[in-house]
Amino acid sequence: MSTPSASSVPASFTVRAVCVVDQLIDVPGRVGVSAIDKRPVDGPVQVREYGLHGDVQADRKHHGGIWKAVYLLSDCDVAQWESEFGGPIPPGFFGENLRVTGVDTSRLQIGTVLEVPGDGAAGGAAGLRMEITTPRVPCQTFAHRVGKPRWVRRFTEGGRPGAYARVLTPGPVGAGDEIRVVSVPSHGVTIARVLSGVDDDEVGRLLSEFELSELAPSLVRKLDPRTDVRPVDAD
Repeated sequence: MSTPSASSVPASFTVRAVCVVDQLIDVPGRVGVSAIDKRPVDGPVQVREYGLHGDVQADRKHHGGIWKAVYLLSDCDVAQWESEFGGPIPPGFFGENLRVTGVDTSRLQIGTVLEVPGDGAAGGAAGLRMEITTPRVPCQTFAHRVGKPRWVRRFTEGGRPGAYARVLTPGPVGAGDEIRVVSVPSHGVTIARVLSGVDDDEVGRLLSEFELSELAPSLVRKLDPRTDVRPVDAD
């Protein structure tokens, strides 16, 4: 892996809001409820293997688990939808855990490592560390939440889905915290490319740096639908 450069992603960006579930809402489908209704909370929130303290993953098979523990969405990801929603879209409304600013999440590469420095980051205790795993893929629950026509297709075509991350090192995160980009892979496969569809060359570059077991199962199936990867903590 290489250190991040100005031409790829910023060296750091900022957490604007930390959001956890406010209430479960009824939705059509097998599970019947969703934790997509997330709202900003005050103070630092502890983040562990399965996500933020106080948050809920109602359907871990499709929307949670260790590979999708934290959902990051940037202000620039939602800006294109503001006119349709009558103004700024409040943090958490799209179901994100971290609303961030100063980064284009669609340009983050799979395997990028991020860190929220701890109090002793200058030479002491490590802080929260996460790894980018896969893009958010919109579903009918999301469409039900926003109530917009053809939302799944339109959101996908918008090309700014936000990014899921797994937790490498537990730690706290709060509004106003800096997120540092610790390392960036060299394969060049970004969140946006995965969403739109990678070609064989991109798959080869990705797999030259990561074993299949190091990638989110949903990502592996997207790279090759014939692949059957089912770890204990499937996403």
